[in-house]
Amino acid sequence: MRLAIAALLFFLAATASAEATRIKDITDLKGVRANQIVGYGLVVGLNGTGDTLRNSPFTQQSVQAMLDRMGVNIRGSQYEPRTRNVAAVMVTAELPPFASKGSRFDVTVSSIGDAKSLAGGALVMTPLAGADQKIYAAAQGAVTISGYLAKGAAESITSGIPTRGRIPNGAIVEQDAPGAFDESMPLEFELRNPDFTTAVRIMDVINDFAKERFGMPIARARDWQSVMIRKPPAILSSRLLAELGELEVNPDQSARVVIDERTGTIVIGSEVKISTVAVAHGNITVRVTETPQVSQPLPFSRGGETVVVPNTQVDVNEAGGNVATVNGANLRDLVSALNKMGLKPIGIIAILQAMKTAGALQAELVVQ
Repeated sequence: MRLAIAALLFFLAATASAEATRIKDITDLKGVRANQIVGYGLVVGLNGTGDTLRNSPFTQQSVQAMLDRMGVNIRGSQYEPRTRNVAAVMVTAELPPFASKGSRFDVTVSSIGDAKSLAGGALVMTPLAGADQKIYAAAQGAVTISGYLAKGAAESITSGIPTRGRIPNGAIVEQDAPGAFDESMPLEFELRNPDFTTAVRIMDVINDFAKERFGMPIARARDWQSVMIRKPPAILSSRLLAELGELEVNPDQSARVVIDERTGTIVIGSEVKISTVAVAHGNITVRVTETPQVSQPLPFSRGGETVVVPNTQVDVNEAGGNVATVNGANLRDLVSALNKMGLKPIGIIAILQAMKTAGALQAELVVQ
């Protein structure tokens, strides 16, 4: 299994370094971005898995306010809603750039009360506002969740997160998104992974294309993140961006090792180099067992007391400890050497951190 994972990692790294990537897949156009919007609403139609109104007063107030808007007044009456079919939720989404009235996009619905599940519920029309407090869209529709909740009298099973879901195409734009694309807009590519080498390669590829297409260079790498484009006359900006976006370039990759200690995930870049170093790894397990015993006096004895006598056993077990020489010049040799030592992810993480401290890991170590 470890050898298969090592082969897969090396294959992905080799493929990524050998194949070119379109410019549109590794850059963004400066000034073109999505806008975050948010709203507060109610999900109705739940099968008894909604908020407890007594414990979630904001849900009860929202239900009363919604009924007031619809001409149903229950305030001051003896009836107080005790339904569990309603849940208060926060609705979040990203308004796509240049979104116009009538276009649709997805929204995420998340419970903020004590609801158990949003399965089977439907979001009531909810206005979505931006940071400027202006309403840009309205969301409504059936909630789709990826988890589930099954509950009985003595046991319950939960899979995934049933209190969060999505509504595909559940929001409709009511006001055009801020910003507009016009011919006077400056054109500048921003790299998603800033790097001087990649920026220069993008500049060279664009200029080679522009010399044949327009008879002059049009790109200039301003820094490690930005490549400025000078629009030639007699061509629309949209057509120019479409043609430049299809050009392919080989992006450079920094030597980096990313470690997630919570899940034991290790991602090693193909440019990682290892200096010759000897590695020994072993685990020491100390087990302390307490088995207290009761000491009682003899029958018919006087002055005796029943006491608890402690009984402690300590076992020390040291496993592993083999010494191996790691002199991997690339990703394949490094992964192969670590797998031959029979290490688990937690052991590999410890060794990589020790290599970095010793100066043998010629890469940036990122621990999440």
